[in-house]
Amino acid sequence: MALASRMVPLGTPAPDFTLPDLDQQTHSRADFENGRGLLVVFASNHCPYVKHLESALGALVDSLPVPTVAVCTNDAAAYPDDAPVHLRDQAIRAGWTFPYLIDESQEVGRAFQAACTPDFFLYDASLALAYRGAFDESTPGNGKPLTGNDLRAAIETVLDGKPVPEPHRPSMGCSIKWRTG
Repeated sequence: MALASRMVPLGTPAPDFTLPDLDQQTHSRADFENGRGLLVVFASNHCPYVKHLESALGALVDSLPVPTVAVCTNDAAAYPDDAPVHLRDQAIRAGWTFPYLIDESQEVGRAFQAACTPDFFLYDASLALAYRGAFDESTPGNGKPLTGNDLRAAIETVLDGKPVPEPHRPSMGCSIKWRTG
């Protein structure tokens, strides 16, 4: 079932996180302080919404100098396609050159208030939320071209040191697969 992202208030500080990537290298919020910003993408391997845009996302991020991480918060025990071995396959398939982080405890997904995959959180140089929203208007089967225009415009605006004008279109995707209990 498709779910829209929560529209976390702009200006919200990036939550602290420390997570391993697919190679067990640790990445944390502190790694991105005093930088140009940070794009955090909640993703999964099994979601058709992510599969729809994953290659275009890889190309967009490669074309713009914004630090990026993907995070998989899904319960891999219940959704084995989201286990790290399959996430590695996805990163290769999609051409992702940015770290893919594993949120096994699901604490980071909850701290960010992630709701769906994909869910995009773009932070400015001070790591304050500048954009939360869609990649573009395209979703699987709606016939609209996959352009990345919404996210690209937001990244370019943040890199120029300006606020991203509202309204922001919510992202749409598969719900995060939270563990029960």
